[in-house]
Amino acid sequence: MRAVVQRATRAAVRVDGEVVGSFDEPGLLVLVGVTHDDGPAQVERIARKVAELRILRDEQSALDLGAPVLVVSQFTLYADTRKGRRPTWNAAAPGPVAEPLVADVVAALRERGLRVSTGVFGAQMAVELVNDGPVTILLEA
Repeated sequence: MRAVVQRATRAAVRVDGEVVGSFDEPGLLVLVGVTHDDGPAQVERIARKVAELRILRDEQSALDLGAPVLVVSQFTLYADTRKGRRPTWNAAAPGPVAEPLVADVVAALRERGLRVSTGVFGAQMAVELVNDGPVTILLEA
């Protein structure tokens, strides 16, 4: 499992022009990708790291501040670009495997008391953010 965590002052995700998840205060935009052998251990590790990562103001975490988190599934985090000019997606788990694991990440963050909004799995999404810093961290579990 991979996650790209971006510190943002605001973020939103739209599907068909409608906002489906957003925040308008300092928080984290988290793009999550799933590979074939991911499971509960990877879900727990990513959720813990996202919640406790000290990248918000005064070196505090989302958990410390009660900051919002916007989670967006993104299979393209497992693109393989080593050959040619077209990425392959073979390392990305198929939807029936990935969707419940992304939902489990969201649930694990909510269980920690965080306010979490989401995109729509498998949808064509327009994601916007104001990256604060900019700060962008890659997590792998």
